[in-house]
Amino acid sequence: MIGESPSPALRTFESETEVRRVSALKTPAGPVGVFPFLDVLEVDLLSARDRIILLYGVQDPGNVGTVIRSAHAFGAGVALSAGCADLYNPKTVRATMGSLFHAPIARELDAIGFLNRARDNGFRTLAAVPEGGEAPASLPEGKSVLAVGAEGSGLPDIVLEVCDERVTVPSRAASLNAAVAASILLYHAYARVLG
Repeated sequence: MIGESPSPALRTFESETEVRRVSALKTPAGPVGVFPFLDVLEVDLLSARDRIILLYGVQDPGNVGTVIRSAHAFGAGVALSAGCADLYNPKTVRATMGSLFHAPIARELDAIGFLNRARDNGFRTLAAVPEGGEAPASLPEGKSVLAVGAEGSGLPDIVLEVCDERVTVPSRAASLNAAVAASILLYHAYARVLG
């Protein structure tokens, strides 16, 4: 992943001893690089991509990293609300598998303000809900923000009220992992672009 960064590493650690010393992981893999933060401003995110996934209160770093990886794969940007897992948590970074360096990501956002500004910029706002929403195949063409909440609590009413539509991934299970649901929705939005 070090070679995938758009900016050079400030410092690298390559020997096994050095990597173990600086890594927070029990079993670190490969060289470790120290980079400046890659912060993207909200306004830049809204102009960088037509599809954005907004994670609301998703605290599991593996889920956040997996969504970033899926967003990169499907050409979307990522908005992280305040209260999400830290973008630079080692588990988040590892789960992105390098996509951290390729997908535009804005963090610590006020979700309600972001959704309102997205709508003002021509985006449709959609809330992922476990039941009662439209099917993913009905996702609108054009610019959209897909809001996904944490597994245990989902999206609060205040976020649901701000969104234009609700979407549900049909499933035999009671609910899906937040990263799985987000990835399925991102794929469907991407498929609409491909035609």
